[in-house]
Amino acid sequence: QVQLVESGGGLVQPGGSLRLSCAASGTIFNIYVMGWYRQGPGKQRELVATIANNYRTNYADSVKDRFTISRDNAKKTVYLEMNNLKPEDTAVYYCALPALSSWGQGTQVTVSS
Repeated sequence: QVQLVESGGGLVQPGGSLRLSCAASGTIFNIYVMGWYRQGPGKQRELVATIANNYRTNYADSVKDRFTISRDNAKKTVYLEMNNLKPEDTAVYYCALPALSSWGQGTQVTVSS
C-alpha cells in the first residue's frame, strides 16, 4: 500500500521561506510523476507543481519563480522549496502520486505577520 508522508509546514512571515518534504513508501517511486497540491481556506484544491520521472517540472502561474519542486529517487522523496511566501499561499499542502490516486495527509502552511 502506498504511503505519502509530508513534513515541513509551519508558520512563516510574508517574504519568508519553507521547505516541504514528502516521503513515499510501498511503491516503486522513480517511474511516477509526483505532485504538490494545496487547498486554502474556503477554496478548492489546486495544483501547485509536478515533477516527472525525467525531472521535467510544471508550475501553477501563481507560484512560478518562487517555488521549486525537486525529487530524490534514491530517498523516494519529493520536495517543495517555497520562497518569498505570501499570505495567499496559506493552505494545507498535499503530496500526491496521481497515477495511483495516492495522497498524503497534508501539512499546514500559514503565512502571516
